[in-house]
Amino acid sequence: MIPQSKAFDAKSLRKTVLDMAYAGSTVHIGCAFSIIDLLAVLYRNHLRYPGNDPIAAGRDYFVLSKGHGVMAQYACIRELGWLKDEAFTGYFANGSDLKGLSDSRIPGLEVTSGSLGHGFSVGVGMAMGAKLRGTDQKTYALVGDGEINEGPIWEGALFAAHHDLKDFMVIVDENGFQAMGSTQDVLKLGSIQAKFESFGFEAITIDGHDEVAIDGAITQLWASNSTAPKALIAKTVKGKGVDFMENNNIWHYTRLDPVTYAQALSAVAGSVQ
Repeated sequence: MIPQSKAFDAKSLRKTVLDMAYAGSTVHIGCAFSIIDLLAVLYRNHLRYPGNDPIAAGRDYFVLSKGHGVMAQYACIRELGWLKDEAFTGYFANGSDLKGLSDSRIPGLEVTSGSLGHGFSVGVGMAMGAKLRGTDQKTYALVGDGEINEGPIWEGALFAAHHDLKDFMVIVDENGFQAMGSTQDVLKLGSIQAKFESFGFEAITIDGHDEVAIDGAITQLWASNSTAPKALIAKTVKGKGVDFMENNNIWHYTRLDPVTYAQALSAVAGSVQ
């Protein structure tokens, strides 16, 4: 379990993301902000890393299939002490190890992802491996709602249900947007919970920024006696925590300048969690 001294405060995590994005003049801020509360709860309360070791043999697996949200995960693993401060101040600088997509060469990042739909299937395979080994390891795969347009998501879902991968959980970041527009305009999704249930998953929908609700739903799903894989549908706000970024899809690809950086820091500092 994560050391209790690590608070994973969402405000602090968002500030780290802003600092990284500004230092590296990089994008995908809104995509990271929608998942920060989910990751804070996972790392604080659920993910198990024996000895605080990111490559411990008995660890749980967290796969960020939505690889472009990786700054949120970097912020969390900084709290664990797996990355040094200079990795953040030098983000995207010449020679930086930290990329704009999840990269398995970084301790704590299980999968190189960013080709959407791919990480989910890899996570299903990891869960299958844990089942074959007879371990109690949990596997979480976090996907975006736009990402579930991809066929491999549903192929992997069929496989997970067929093999009763009860220790596999997909978390869907349902923020209503993808790179080029709203999910409603690009490809209507309907009820994501109903879709996963129809594929044999046990599913719950919650407010993805309510940490009590997130924690309770994860606990409830793992407490189930069902052998079905799990799905947590998290309704979120893209750009959550900074008013001018919230539900504003230009922040999928917009970079911070000195003015917007200062404004965003002020907004995060004054936000209510």
